[in-house]
Amino acid sequence: MPCGEAVAAGGSLVLLPRGILLLLGVCNALSLEIKASPKVGAFVGEQVSLKCSFKSSSPITESLTVDWTYRPLTGGQMETVFHYQSVPYPTTVGRFKDRISWVGNVAKGDASIAIQSPVMSDNGTFICSVKNPPDVYHNIPQTTLIVTERGLSLQLTSAVLLSILVFLPSVIVVVLLLVRMGRKFGVLKEKKKPGCKKSSIEVSDEPEHTETDNCLGKLRDWCLNCVDTDEEDPY
Repeated sequence: MPCGEAVAAGGSLVLLPRGILLLLGVCNALSLEIKASPKVGAFVGEQVSLKCSFKSSSPITESLTVDWTYRPLTGGQMETVFHYQSVPYPTTVGRFKDRISWVGNVAKGDASIAIQSPVMSDNGTFICSVKNPPDVYHNIPQTTLIVTERGLSLQLTSAVLLSILVFLPSVIVVVLLLVRMGRKFGVLKEKKKPGCKKSSIEVSDEPEHTETDNCLGKLRDWCLNCVDTDEEDPY
């Protein structure tokens, strides 16, 4: 089990260099391991849970205790805001009065708590400490709570972002197709209007016989005149 530079023993924190811990054999005695989220985000007025789990080499007994301590981001002394031994004992004084509840289960190695109606002034460092005699030495994980305003902006989840990425290209394609179809319909409508100028293709398709017919008519008239003149000459 990993050994840190801070251990808890007999209800107090002991800060010792790693080398000294190894010489004293304390690392071998750390038979209780605690895990907690290093950073937790929350919104003003919305309940937030501070997760804490532990593993002990000894059976769980009524002597097991859980303590949560808190220090503001601005600094200052650590203060106990929650205590558990068989039953929960939330703090009855200070900024967290009547706002901390027990959501853990020691039988399952869960020592989590919840904070109701958090505010930005609650931002700070929380430490979860568990003791299960004879297991009293353990690591000291710290959880930093950051409370912010939710605001009026949309909180886009990953599912919403994925939906936008999937459907947006399809919408763009449909719009482009509709625009193209509208243009084609407009061109056809213009062609059907009366008096519309025919295209060069339509003009070229029509037979151009007017000039040829005029020439043939003149030739026919000249020939008929010639015949009439010959018939009138005396023999």
